[in-house]
Amino acid sequence: MPISNEAAEEFAAKIRSNPQLNNMSPEHKAAFAARAKWLHIANRHQVPPAGDWWLVWLLLAGRGAGKTRTAAEDTWWESWIHPGTRSLVSAPTSSDVRDVCFEGDSGLLNVIPSVLIESYTKSLHEIKLKNGSIIKGIPASEPERFRGPQFHRGWLDELAAWDYLDEAWDMIQFGLRLGKRPRLICTTTPKPKPLVIDLVNRDGDDVCYTSATTYDNIDNLAPTFKKQILQYEGTKLGRQELYAEIIDPEESGVVKRAWFKLWPNDKPLPKFEYVVQSYDCATSDKTKNDPTACTVWGIFKPGLDKPMSAMLIDCWEEHMQYPELRPRVIEEYSSIYGDENEWGHGKKVDMILIEDKSAGISLIQDLQRAGLPVRSYNPGNADKMMRLNIVSPIIERGRVYVPESINRVGFPRDWAEPLVSQLCSFPEVRHDDLVDSTTQALRILRDLGFINIDPVYDNSDMYVDDTKPRRVNPYAI
Repeated sequence: MPISNEAAEEFAAKIRSNPQLNNMSPEHKAAFAARAKWLHIANRHQVPPAGDWWLVWLLLAGRGAGKTRTAAEDTWWESWIHPGTRSLVSAPTSSDVRDVCFEGDSGLLNVIPSVLIESYTKSLHEIKLKNGSIIKGIPASEPERFRGPQFHRGWLDELAAWDYLDEAWDMIQFGLRLGKRPRLICTTTPKPKPLVIDLVNRDGDDVCYTSATTYDNIDNLAPTFKKQILQYEGTKLGRQELYAEIIDPEESGVVKRAWFKLWPNDKPLPKFEYVVQSYDCATSDKTKNDPTACTVWGIFKPGLDKPMSAMLIDCWEEHMQYPELRPRVIEEYSSIYGDENEWGHGKKVDMILIEDKSAGISLIQDLQRAGLPVRSYNPGNADKMMRLNIVSPIIERGRVYVPESINRVGFPRDWAEPLVSQLCSFPEVRHDDLVDSTTQALRILRDLGFINIDPVYDNSDMYVDDTKPRRVNPYAI
């Protein structure tokens, strides 16, 4: 509901009590009149937080809740009452900055009194006010452009939709270095991005978290819109887009946490028939912030009447490129996994699996020359989601085990939790390197016939019978 209450009344009282009111310039009078009008019609969630304790005002709101108008009103006002300051405006793309934040119906050019504007440079996404303040737009799709410029404050629109969220956020923090207390307004329809969740968890510390639904601003939206959105009531999409609810990423994931089998913490590892190390290597400069990931999988039989299954033996992800990765792979290859077997020792690695892309290509060639059992993996035209869909039935049917935590019964071990979390949250994850490593390993193990999730038919070459001798491994050296 509009707040023709304390905020508007307090502001109007300050104006009336100002002895300089009659001596104000036309620009000042226009600015104060526009501000008073806005505070009179604004909804409660659109009023800036009181006090100076906060550094980030996080407004999570549904579609049409007035996020853009809120931030635009606050941005120009702060720029006007603090002459000579610099304000940043950022949105997912360059067109979003221009078409929404600057020129949109609720954008800066439509809420700033025209008498306050000295110039607007469309190509530069820049507004200069007559008091010397500058409002500068930079798209979040180009994080490197945040290097160099410095600001007193910023407005980050649709934060959860940024493709390079972490990179852009980090660069912006370095640029907020003017004035005594640089601040940010972050407006977005929520998605379960780690940064967004982190900001919510900081509420009351240095973040002021405000939430609003679409219905909080429904009176200002088209009458037909209310009818259109009724179809999304009760859906996950509706909870996110209308009610600004942060949906647990695992709710919408392809893989469910309950599908994984836990290997009891007090039970020794079994004897493994086959062991695969699967690597997803960091690649180009575009993905320079992605880590290299490794997962190690052992094939075993959980019981006499149980089908062959895969167990996660080890996994890790670190930021490293080819020169330091090569000795790490060689070191990992020398590891022994599993319980004592008929040869009197645990199982060594049978295959090192590496996707043949970028740094992986050189690594494959080098390891082959060194005599290691390395094989390249080519996913073909399958994208990341398709790769996961191909192997997810293996997990769904309880054929994938992870070691149980010693301290937290019923949960994976700490080193295994990142893999489970990535798989269950994909694609809403910051990094998906463990997902890629897992999908290629399970795909190869399925193709080799070690894991068969289809019914077994006699006298059929289409399926592998686990009770019969294993067919020759076509990937073996």
